[in-house]
Amino acid sequence: MIASLFRKSTPFNYTLLIVSVVVFYGIYVLADTDTPGIIGIIHKISLLGLQFASLFILNFIVKKNGLSRDNSFTILFYFLFLLFFPSVLSNTNLLLSNFFVLLSLRRLISLHSLKAPREKIFDASLWIFVAAIFHFWSILFLALVFISIFFHVSRDYRVWIIPFIAAFAAITVFLMFSLWLDPARIDHVINGMKLFLRIDYFTDPNQNIAISMFAPVVVLIFGGTLLGLSNRPLILQSSYKKVISAFVIAIIIYIISPSKSNDMLIYTFAPLAIMASTLAENIEEIWKREALVTGIALLAVVAFFIQL
Repeated sequence: MIASLFRKSTPFNYTLLIVSVVVFYGIYVLADTDTPGIIGIIHKISLLGLQFASLFILNFIVKKNGLSRDNSFTILFYFLFLLFFPSVLSNTNLLLSNFFVLLSLRRLISLHSLKAPREKIFDASLWIFVAAIFHFWSILFLALVFISIFFHVSRDYRVWIIPFIAAFAAITVFLMFSLWLDPARIDHVINGMKLFLRIDYFTDPNQNIAISMFAPVVVLIFGGTLLGLSNRPLILQSSYKKVISAFVIAIIIYIISPSKSNDMLIYTFAPLAIMASTLAENIEEIWKREALVTGIALLAVVAFFIQL
């Protein structure tokens, strides 16, 4: 039922998804016992807007670059992955950082067209440095910039220095504005540079259940993507390899980040959603497709409610 509904992109699908985001975000906000003031309400509405922006940037990426057929699976899966860990819905720094990573991913995946490659590399690098202001280790996505250069424009030696130019520009502007408006932001970035390889935060049984349900979904999607990579159109294989690389980088960020929590998995949601969408749309048997989509949806909803 769910797979059949989202197999085509229609205004009804988008409306249903928008309503679902608002409803579940509203449930999460209402579950908070603290009563926010006017500033708090504005802040929560802003975070909701940021979630919508992330969804539609992701939708633009897959539609514009041919990573998805005419369906709404990608943004559906992204929304479901958010439900697995609802606390991320109020994590301003991670939501902002992930938003800028998505902007970077948009430029890097479109690099296959070879139109204005230098501008795209500069923009992608700059967005990653902006993302690092909010969570430092998202800077590891710079590796994806160099991977993209290797795939598409490696012969032009000048493009290899563009990320360093973007770094100089981003650091200069960041220091100027931070010293002027928010000196504490510099301390936030410096504190975020620490490495923390231990994963010992599993103290909440409900969060443990959520990540236990999320892990098999990840293994299924990632494994299915690797097995089916050779069957993808040759022209799109570099794009899928970048998506896979983005997922691996996201896992590394989760492993090494300080202040570790399930929220850190947010960087995996976009590449996982793209891979899950491709997996779902290439399943020929209707019942298998329905089982995949419905199963993930049920797990996500259960994980959401047990963590409220």
